[in-house]
Order: sequence, then structure tokens, then C-alpha cells
Amino acid sequence: MGCNRKALVALIGSVFMVGTTQVLAGPSASAMANTCAGCHGTNGQSVGPASPNLAGMSESYFIDSMKGFKALPKGKNHAEDARPATIMQRIAKGYTDEQIEQMAAHFAKLPVYKAKVPHDAAKAKSGAAIYDKGCAKCHDENGALPDDDAGILAGQWLPWMQYSMADFTSGHREMPKKMKKQVKKLSDDEIDAVLHFFASQQ
Repeated sequence: MGCNRKALVALIGSVFMVGTTQVLAGPSASAMANTCAGCHGTNGQSVGPASPNLAGMSESYFIDSMKGFKALPKGKNHAEDARPATIMQRIAKGYTDEQIEQMAAHFAKLPVYKAKVPHDAAKAKSGAAIYDKGCAKCHDENGALPDDDAGILAGQWLPWMQYSMADFTSGHREMPKKMKKQVKKLSDDEIDAVLHFFASQQ
């Protein structure tokens, strides 16, 4: 009887220690990634036109984006390396750098997702020629390569890309030098055509 009692006490103690260890370790990468699903869809596959797909995004691009949201000073439109947003600033500041790195690794392991985005076929055809001349060097494989600098544009929601480009061209968000050089050559209609091209890559 005494042995059984000791064994029971040991079992309860081990269960308690396992539970305590899990709490101290914090939420898993997948659990944290699931908190993004409300806007970015299950497994980073966005179903809403205002939010980008995260599935397959490179670790460095995800990390840089989240740190950019955290870096935006209160009351300012933009700062160096900062990313303007309506809600992501508050969300990003709720995670530690280590947690952001864990989520980045989680999304990077997922296959790239291309949404079925409504687009204008004629504009997409025109945009393909513009893409070949000025965009392909950074946005390789028709924007489908999870490049560290450029991110994934193929199959992203057209409204989100249009909002993002408007932030760049208005100066609300700092435009990379290489991108600025190419964008300066294009009219508003040509820029829109390129975005339709990326949206057509499904």
C-alpha cells in the first residue's frame, strides 16, 4: 500500500512538472501562427482582399516586416525600416523577437499559396511585358519566389497590392531604392497593369 501511494505521488508530481514546463516554454509556433488566421486565413492562406498570404513567405521577409511594424513611431507616417499599418503595429508589438522568428519559420515551411484573384486579363497581359523589363530582377519567377528582399507577389490579393503600392507612391511607406528607380519610369496605369499581372499568377 505504501509503495502504491509513493508511486501515485510520483506520477502526480511528474504530470505537474510536465504541465509547468509547457507553460514556461510558452505557446508553440503553430499556436501563435493560428492567431493570424482571422485576417490571413488558415495556414496563411488569405481569403480576404485586404490581407496578404503568408504561406511560403521567407523567414527573413516575415521577420523584417514584423520588426518594421514594431518600429513605427507613434504619430509618424513612416520612419527608416518602418511599416505603416492600421492594426499590425499593435499586434506585432505583442510578440518578442524570438516568437516572431518562430512564426517566421512556421510559415516558411508551408507551400506557397496563390489565391484565385479576380483580375483584368488585358491589363495582366500588358503588365507581363512591363514586368519582364523592370520587375523580374527582384520579383523572380513571376513574383512566386519567396525572395528575402521582395516577398511573394504572385497570387496575392489585388486590393492589398494596390493599397501597398499607394503607400509607396504617396511616401507613406519608404520605397526601396531599386524599386523606386523602376517605379519612377511607370505611369499609374502601367503600375496597375503590373499588379494585375501578379494577381493573374494563380
